[in-house]
Amino acid sequence: MTVVPRLVLSAPSSGHGKNALAIGLLAAFADRGVDVAGFKVGPDRVDAAYLGLAAGRPGRTLDPRLVGADRVVPLVGHGAAGAGLAVVQGSMGLYDSLAGSPERESTAAVAVALRSPVVLVVDVAATGQSVAALVHGFRSYDEQLWLGGVILNRVASSRHEELLREALDDIGVPVYGALRRQDLPSVLPARRYGAVPALARTDDATRAVRRLGEAVAATVELDRLLGLARSAPPLPAPPWTPEAGREGAAPAPSGPRPVVAVAGTPGGSYSHPETVELLRAAGAEVVTVDPLHDEALPAGTGALVVGGGLPESYAGQLSANRRLCIAVAELARTGRPVVAEGAGLLWLARELDGLPMCGVLAAVGTRRDGLVLGYREATALTDSLVGPAGTVVTGHKEHSGVLTPRAGARPAWSWDGGAPEGFVWRGVHASQLTLHWAAHPRLAARLVDAAAAEPVAARPGGVPA
Repeated sequence: MTVVPRLVLSAPSSGHGKNALAIGLLAAFADRGVDVAGFKVGPDRVDAAYLGLAAGRPGRTLDPRLVGADRVVPLVGHGAAGAGLAVVQGSMGLYDSLAGSPERESTAAVAVALRSPVVLVVDVAATGQSVAALVHGFRSYDEQLWLGGVILNRVASSRHEELLREALDDIGVPVYGALRRQDLPSVLPARRYGAVPALARTDDATRAVRRLGEAVAATVELDRLLGLARSAPPLPAPPWTPEAGREGAAPAPSGPRPVVAVAGTPGGSYSHPETVELLRAAGAEVVTVDPLHDEALPAGTGALVVGGGLPESYAGQLSANRRLCIAVAELARTGRPVVAEGAGLLWLARELDGLPMCGVLAAVGTRRDGLVLGYREATALTDSLVGPAGTVVTGHKEHSGVLTPRAGARPAWSWDGGAPEGFVWRGVHASQLTLHWAAHPRLAARLVDAAAAEPVAARPGGVPA
């Protein structure tokens, strides 16, 4: 059985400070020499990237909708292997669900599946003794939930803190920390920069994580919290393993390991960490290529993966890197496998907001105000490396850019309420729908096998119609 000391950090709703507290907790424990691991409930890879920066190991998302509820516990066992503490940051409120299925997909459901204590972060700026009624309600709502205690945020004064502690003591709920209004600074880089600052470990991102760690260390009772985390029982399922991705597939290619370039920075890729692990387990030599700075693909590249974490806001830098754009176009033209998700699709287009891109796809991208956001139950319309036509998947969309046309002659996906979307051309599969590859482990094996195969001879024509 897998023993992982763990906490789930949640809140009554968004805006209570759990993101900054989760990052600060990981940074504070890491500074003490504790090997820590960070997880984010839901599809948000920006938060996960900052958790990873604080922890010093990849931050991971736990999304029951994308990976299946039965994989959540194994993924924690895998991602927290060897850690002395795992911190799981919740999404929205404790009992909320982006997809409207709180019994399976909420932070509470994840905590119950993990048999993990929950620490509720409560913004008490406008609350007095009523905090006890609020916390009692969250504790009583689900008898399976283990509410281990609270951390109070935005406390006004010593007297205010005393009233709050007395009220919570009356209902038997421990308080693990109390932060004043100014204690948790708003220091993280703007979200428009996506995960790039965290993955690239920029000075601003590193400094912000350190400040949050210092703030938490000064205000939260870390030893008591670690004791609570250690009281969690062994995980109720064995760890996930990327080697399972080749089960039922042909043996890994013999000879030299094919080189698969994965878009990212030296600090991590724009794909889920499990994507890279699956590719390596399938027999690939995985090498990072930075679309913002590298002017060439890694030597011997046989395939390219551009994950959905690449931000749209870097269109200018992507366009300016003309040498890499040309190299990517040539890779696609020769029929090599290219899987692009999210903004990766826009990068493969002819242009985005008037800026030239790779020119692989005969489409033009434009960014608009507002986000297209949500899950899609999608059906593959064309045979590809991702799966044969008819394959049904659950993916996530989060983008402001739109393409004209929305799909090529051989579309990638269809779903209820939407026109066909995405492009399948030669070895290219490009879509703004992002998948979690842990739910589709054979995808990596298919891509590696294709990368190891002889290249397809170039055919007439530059881009698909």
